[in-house]
Amino acid sequence: MPGKKVSKKPSVDHPELTTEQLRWRCDHTCLDFTTTAKAEPLDGILGQKRAVEALDLGLDLWSPGYNIYVAGMAGTGKMTTIRALLANRARSDVNLQDICYVNNFKDQNKPCVLKLPAGKGKLLKREMAELVDFLKKTVPEIFESDDFKTKRDGLVSAHREAQKQLFKELETKIKAENFVLVQVQMGTMVQPMVMPVIEEQPVAFDKLESLVEQGNFPRKKFDELKNKHQELHVHLETVMTQARNIEKQIKTDLKTLERSYMHEMIQRLIAEIAEKFVNGQIKQYLDAAFEFILDNLDRFREGEQQTPANPMAAMMMQGQAAEDLFTEFAVNVLVDRDGESGPPVIVENVPTYSNLFGTIEKTISRGGIWMTDFTKIRAGSILKADGGYLVINLLDAVTEPGVWKSLKRTLKTRKLEIEGYDPYYFLSASAMKPEPLGIDLKIVVVGDNHLYNQFYAWDEDFKKIFKIKAEFDHELDRSKIEIAKYAGFVKKIVEDEELRHFNRQAVALLVEEGVRMSGRQKKMTARFTVLADIIREADAFAARARSKVVSTKHLETAIEARRFRSSLIEEKMQEYIDEGIIRVEVKGKVAGQVNSLAVYQVGSMRFGKPGRVTAQVGMGRGGLTNIEREAKLSGSTHDKGVLILSGFLRSRFCQDKPLAISASICFEQSYSHIDGDSASSTELYALLSALSGRSIKQSIAVTGSVDQYGNVQAIGGANEKIEGFFDTCKARGLSGRQGVMIPRSNAGDLMLKQQVVDAVAKGRFHIWPVEHVDQGIEILTGVPAGKRERDGSWTNGSIMAKVDQRLVKLARGLRDFERTKSGKNNKSKSNADNNQSKDNAE
Repeated sequence: MPGKKVSKKPSVDHPELTTEQLRWRCDHTCLDFTTTAKAEPLDGILGQKRAVEALDLGLDLWSPGYNIYVAGMAGTGKMTTIRALLANRARSDVNLQDICYVNNFKDQNKPCVLKLPAGKGKLLKREMAELVDFLKKTVPEIFESDDFKTKRDGLVSAHREAQKQLFKELETKIKAENFVLVQVQMGTMVQPMVMPVIEEQPVAFDKLESLVEQGNFPRKKFDELKNKHQELHVHLETVMTQARNIEKQIKTDLKTLERSYMHEMIQRLIAEIAEKFVNGQIKQYLDAAFEFILDNLDRFREGEQQTPANPMAAMMMQGQAAEDLFTEFAVNVLVDRDGESGPPVIVENVPTYSNLFGTIEKTISRGGIWMTDFTKIRAGSILKADGGYLVINLLDAVTEPGVWKSLKRTLKTRKLEIEGYDPYYFLSASAMKPEPLGIDLKIVVVGDNHLYNQFYAWDEDFKKIFKIKAEFDHELDRSKIEIAKYAGFVKKIVEDEELRHFNRQAVALLVEEGVRMSGRQKKMTARFTVLADIIREADAFAARARSKVVSTKHLETAIEARRFRSSLIEEKMQEYIDEGIIRVEVKGKVAGQVNSLAVYQVGSMRFGKPGRVTAQVGMGRGGLTNIEREAKLSGSTHDKGVLILSGFLRSRFCQDKPLAISASICFEQSYSHIDGDSASSTELYALLSALSGRSIKQSIAVTGSVDQYGNVQAIGGANEKIEGFFDTCKARGLSGRQGVMIPRSNAGDLMLKQQVVDAVAKGRFHIWPVEHVDQGIEILTGVPAGKRERDGSWTNGSIMAKVDQRLVKLARGLRDFERTKSGKNNKSKSNADNNQSKDNAE
């Protein structure tokens, strides 16, 4: 194609970033103190306005479902903020109540709930214990009194006389019929029987029947005696029934007598207890207890359980708790609010099923069997937080068996059912089902965004019970106000943990480290857990130096020590590069090869290292082949970046010709999974170099993603990538030609190490911001990218002209090859047809 001659020098100037753009400096004079001892203390919460407003709203709303999900990265102060907000939270309408379980005198397997004003639970428990103790002492005394014994003996005597009269009349009737009443031993029982008298001796009917069969007794007489015996036996049964009824009546009358003696006293005692409580539930409970006591006075008369007389049994019972005969009257105070003020705040660090929902404990009885009762019911964190707030880690909770399902049910129904949760329940099952408790509490769960999104997408109940999301940011705006709060945060840590105070230069350096951790010059990190660790470690180095305050020297040492502790993998990789095991060129020129930059994450450590991206081009219709994808080492985002390159080539060069290439792109010496599109511009430069034949400067490393129009887009980890290539160049020797190309949109993210900034200041290292691949290819090759002229041609001698010419050549070559191949095939076919015709003719 015709073109214009151009100069070999780049037609466009490509300015570098200045040292001021490479690292933001915090002017320590903006801090109005010499040391943090005189700094303003941190007032309130540092940053997180969005999250704090969401928390405030969620904590104020007590409508159903307005529980709170707190999301954010670890170390952003979620728990600290929650604790601070809850510490100042007070509900004016909160009604603190003691929560108790008491016996259900109608069905002991269904204990009843009592909610009493704070402090009244212990009072009821004490009153019931004192009542039992009084009755255990008083009831036996009353029943042993002369007056009671006289009335009891008189009542029993009257009934016994009636029994005697019945048996006297029975004996008279039996004797008149020549029968007699005898007592026969039947096993362990004595049974009265009627027998005929033969020759003045009672004879059993089976013996008499034997005499009849032997002919020693008349059959007729035997039959008459048998008929008479049947009549007398019926009469005997009637009398025995009447005697048993008299025995029952004795017991009934004795109970009535006992009740008449105890009724007034017990009623008075119960009334005295009831006067101390204004509660309808209490009255129902005490009325039921009153009736139960009157029906079971014998329990109080019998007293405490005695030690067995059998020495072996006594020995076996040693070490076992004595069974309480009066458990029915106990009061199990699950939650005692006595002395508390304000709503309860519970932080459950171990959200197991029993810790959250409570449990029913079981014991082994003296008989060796599992047993339980309502006094073994134990409260969990949900019940303890009733009327207030409960904070849990959601991931910890959902990994515990049964917790999530029960938590949802409890929050939806606002009722708590306490049950024993035991993986071996089939060995210790219990029929006890305590009365469900109505609850009113706010649950705050802490998690991350990934967990929130999963639950929101897959669990319909989740969005109904967690209507408020408080999301903590991992960074905050860099402003004078926030910098001052950073200083207040340092003061808080120092004073809370009794550390050395920081001078203002050290605080300024800590602010710079916070900016670096955020990855953007206009932001500061909100990961205060990490900052607090740096403060503590800097104090330790100041202590070693016997310094009274922490200075920049101590803080720099602490930061470098943190990096050194985690940099073993980084150093090993650098050793491989230095020794040539991992091949990286930092000088010379190579066509189709570009230095790429990647960020590695090992635990908390992030570092960048260079690698090589190569491209090879040939004739064909295969398009672009991503070798990592073919080897199944490529992630979806990286695959997308490679596919974008095809779009760039088609939009720029293939409007008048087909894309007749077969190209391969590879990350050399990469044997692990690769993802992300931050190397897509690097891959494009390698491809343009391979197509144009122009060599790439190996002294320059590249990072940045690219779109189908060739615009270079922002990436992450710019600081780590630049420092990684700098370390490699420094190890080989800085030549003054080395540097890194980054997207211009990342220029505001840089917070580079001081040695990199110093090298740039001395002209020994360079950093170029790039907006378009045209700029980048000019920097890498030293040749203009070129522009498309009105006639459709590219500037003569430019990179794009060379690429276009190569694509045309490849397309024509492929066309000619296919025509030649087609011609040969047609000729071969024609010869074959002629030979076939000749054969047919013959």
